[in-house]
Amino acid sequence: MNPEDLILVSVDDHIAEPADMFDAHVPAKYKQFTPRVVEESNGTQQWYYGDRRGRNLGLNAVAGKPREMFNIDASSYDEMRPGCFNVHERVRDMSAGGQLAGLNFPNWTGFSGQVLNQGPDRDVNLVMIKAYNDWHVDEWCGAYPDRFIPCGILPLFDVQEAAKEIHRLAGKGVHAVTFSENPEALQMPSIHTDYWYPLFKAASDVGTVLCLHVGSSSRSTSSMASTDAPPSVAMSMSSLMSTFSLIELIWADFWEKFPDLRFSLTEGDIGWIPYFLWRSEHVQRRHSGWTKATFPAGMNGPSDVFRKHILTCFISDTVGPRLLDWFNTDHVCWESDFPHSDTNWPSAPEDVIANLGHLPDELINKITHENAMKLYQFDPFSTRPREACTAGALRAEATDVDVVTRVGHEASERDLQAWKAMTSAGRRTSS
Repeated sequence: MNPEDLILVSVDDHIAEPADMFDAHVPAKYKQFTPRVVEESNGTQQWYYGDRRGRNLGLNAVAGKPREMFNIDASSYDEMRPGCFNVHERVRDMSAGGQLAGLNFPNWTGFSGQVLNQGPDRDVNLVMIKAYNDWHVDEWCGAYPDRFIPCGILPLFDVQEAAKEIHRLAGKGVHAVTFSENPEALQMPSIHTDYWYPLFKAASDVGTVLCLHVGSSSRSTSSMASTDAPPSVAMSMSSLMSTFSLIELIWADFWEKFPDLRFSLTEGDIGWIPYFLWRSEHVQRRHSGWTKATFPAGMNGPSDVFRKHILTCFISDTVGPRLLDWFNTDHVCWESDFPHSDTNWPSAPEDVIANLGHLPDELINKITHENAMKLYQFDPFSTRPREACTAGALRAEATDVDVVTRVGHEASERDLQAWKAMTSAGRRTSS
């Protein structure tokens, strides 16, 4: 297949949320509690929810920059391309990169909305979470419904309210929500308790996918390495967070209760999965006499659970596409990760063919867009002609877009110090 003929729908992109996002969505009674952007003493800009500091922009907003200008520190809006936070410029960037559509995760709130979940007042938290969702669905995704798959945040501190929000969002056409890769790490009940059953039932009933993004437990892989390990160690281990999620899910005992429940492993790549499936099958063969693990009717082991209930995705994985016999290829998707530091924007079409070009066109189409459209109940072709959705057609619409980001500053010792501070905080969180 020619790169220009691809149709690309990403199941993992991000928003560096604009400072005015809450203005139209927080009731007057709660305006004083609205999250805000603060300029800190070093000139960087940072979201705050009360006195709770949000997640950095930093590496989360570097699309189009050379790697020498990747910054760890918080950064500011004038040091990133407008497509990180302006929906109209985002669509132009997507077109310039040959990408039709994307599912956008939150950024400053944490990937599972941790910051908004951890405020001191539960009623205020719920208001802000709903306000975030309404902004995301009505303003961001609503501006270009053929270009975005909406994804909501849940009030995980109250499982009954979380179940209600799944139903409310489904009524707005939303069938993806963020969930934590390990709620227990956020001082919430484990997924192996029945606390989560109302949420699982709601998601199963309306066909909503629970998305487990790496880092959505506020843990850092650096906590597993030596305290003085160089930054490249933790960056290389980032998929380990998804590894723990996968293995806990395939041994969970709630699947028979929720036969239509599905989780996605987001930004964890896929090349490592076949080994851990093999290892889990080995454990079942050798140890089930004492572990007493059981599986729903019609399922013989962990691999069957994986193939039915767990969705996966990758950005630029050269290993996984060679091992697809281990996967349900109806559940494998592509992701761009724009504007994060791992994104292959604006060269995704060429990169996708470099990784998938050995596969039949029918399978390439499934992985690049058909699976995402089906799994997340998204139909861009209902309003946009299919021939206008290819990478070549989209790029032709955006020939004036400069794909080089010409703002920012070179990385320095300050970034290394910021990394050390972040990883130290991650160790404290996981200890």
